[in-house]
Amino acid sequence: MAGVNGIKEHMEVIGADGVHIGTVDKVDGQRIKLTKADSGQGSHKGHHHFIEGSLVAEIEGNKVRLSANGDVAVTMEEEQ
Repeated sequence: MAGVNGIKEHMEVIGADGVHIGTVDKVDGQRIKLTKADSGQGSHKGHHHFIEGSLVAEIEGNKVRLSANGDVAVTMEEEQ
């Protein structure tokens, strides 16, 4: 696990399968805060979502790859 060290604003967050999850707004403690633009639809729209740093598998250039596939990772997001 890579953790949140080295993660910077505007990096793309992708699942283990390469599916786009979101874009980094900032690192908040041990969580990645995603931009509101990637917040989804309906009641999720316009809210920040967070991903636990423990899900980060590696950082590849300008991408943060998670250890979970995209469809699983989005179910683990926290909303604020």
